[in-house]
Amino acid sequence: MRHLILIAFVLAGTVLASRPCLADEAASPYFEPKVKLAFNRLYDYPELVEAMRALVEGHPELLSMASAGKSFEGRDLWYITINNPETGSDTSKPAFYCEGNIHGNEVQAAEACLYMVWYLAENYGRLDRVTEMVDQRAFYVVPTVNPDGRAWWFNGPNTTNSSRSGKAPIDDDRDGLSDEDGYDDLNGDGQITQMRRKSPDGPYAVSPIDPRAMVPIRPDQEVRGDRYELLGNEGIDNDGDGRVNEDAPGGYDMNRNWPADWQPNHIQGGAGPYPLCWPETRAIAEFILDRPNIAGVQSYHNAGGMILRGPAHPSRDGEYPREDENLARTIGEVGARLLPFYRNWIIYKDLYAVRGGFVNWTYEHLGIFSYTNELWNNAQLLGPSPAGGSTLEQAVGASGQEAQLFANDRLMMGANFVEWAPFDHPTYGPIEIGGFVKESQRVPPPFMMEELCHRNTAFVLYHADQMPLLRWRDVEVEAIGEGVFQITAEVENTRVLPTRSAQARRRNIGLPDRATIAGDDLTVLGGGRLLDRDFGQLDPVEHGPERVMLPNGVSGRSIERIRWFVQGSGEATIRFEAEKGGTLETTVTLE
Repeated sequence: MRHLILIAFVLAGTVLASRPCLADEAASPYFEPKVKLAFNRLYDYPELVEAMRALVEGHPELLSMASAGKSFEGRDLWYITINNPETGSDTSKPAFYCEGNIHGNEVQAAEACLYMVWYLAENYGRLDRVTEMVDQRAFYVVPTVNPDGRAWWFNGPNTTNSSRSGKAPIDDDRDGLSDEDGYDDLNGDGQITQMRRKSPDGPYAVSPIDPRAMVPIRPDQEVRGDRYELLGNEGIDNDGDGRVNEDAPGGYDMNRNWPADWQPNHIQGGAGPYPLCWPETRAIAEFILDRPNIAGVQSYHNAGGMILRGPAHPSRDGEYPREDENLARTIGEVGARLLPFYRNWIIYKDLYAVRGGFVNWTYEHLGIFSYTNELWNNAQLLGPSPAGGSTLEQAVGASGQEAQLFANDRLMMGANFVEWAPFDHPTYGPIEIGGFVKESQRVPPPFMMEELCHRNTAFVLYHADQMPLLRWRDVEVEAIGEGVFQITAEVENTRVLPTRSAQARRRNIGLPDRATIAGDDLTVLGGGRLLDRDFGQLDPVEHGPERVMLPNGVSGRSIERIRWFVQGSGEATIRFEAEKGGTLETTVTLE
């Protein structure tokens, strides 16, 4: 009997352990999702599309899916719109645009996008903040801008750093042929690693800390063991020109192809023959231009642990008004708290100069606050620097081959590194092949993927929550005699970002904010922006006072007041329209 009781107790414990017993699942971070997706893995292009469809089918009341265009090889640039139609159409609300994987090898950017869609859809109705945000905002999410490059990264021979490009053929070595000499998987292990060869005058030796690592030989160093030369990544001379791996597929950079500060290839490598020449960049540009309600932009890249904003080149410093920079820096500072090991940087000052970059176009030409996140920082895997050092050194963390190999051995159990092994090369003779696999160094390990996705989603949602959110603070009607009324409407922006950025105001980008009043039995005698509510100082509209334009928009955390003098009776409809702040409408009665 005691044995039966014990067995029953163990079985009951197993059932309970399989799913937490939660008193109120709606208020808990643990819940049973409607659509179960794993975020400890990478999805190839067909799997990614299937996961997107599963989310849309599971949440049709909030999600829809369409193609923004076709890639060079004919793949769809799928995007998901997140919107609650019961609170208005997606184009009537401030919207946030999020994309990833513009570089083919920056694969986890798509999973970060997918996670955000999943998180918002699954937590709508559970978490008040998520519900309010989805009701008040719209989101456009493009997980992969470069589906051809993504497909090639999964299916073709690639290194840790390839392939960034799309797949339109490029003659990299100018021999009249295109894409004829790429990497070759010589040992057939499904990875492109490195080649090394023993050489009496080789400039490298094995590391005294770890023989798998190669270190440069100092001029004063006496080498007692073998010397090596590094021969590059696995490959052969496919076209007989005396070079190896010099013309891999593609060879251009979609993130150098945007109109802002675009420069030709001899100035900015990979830029292409002219801005938006590639079908992918052109389709995305048209998509964004068709949606002037987009008020925030996030682009995901994959290595370095950075929150990046413009300017991307010193020549563009004058394009960034201080007012906008203060806001952008502050949002990035919050992001650095949400994202450990990330740095809040300006592209050209802290990283390197870029011409024709995407987020530079969305800010400089469209006036949208925009960020690029470099998603993975190896310090997150490697931990603090074992040498200690300053606070900055501790924050950046460990680095170098030895630290990478320690993480490979002790955290990844050998999954990130292919041991050196002999191979008879047709040109180089006896060599060794080995090194880090393509899924390492720039891509997080599976056990850290979901944290990366969630923390970056939290940053995007923080940015989206700072987009302008308008409300009527007050609308007053005062009779002033003989059927004449004074109407004062107060519009409040309850968030940090303005309805029109300083860049948009300075370059006259988009439509100005505008307030209108109309009624069947209404004559507008005068109107304008109320500058001083105590003394009634007005900036009057000379012609057509029923429409009051606000070219400066509504600043963050501020109130704008419009006053009209009207004659008539009955109802009057007041509207306030802001491209990036949405539309307000209310009705008052004149009596």
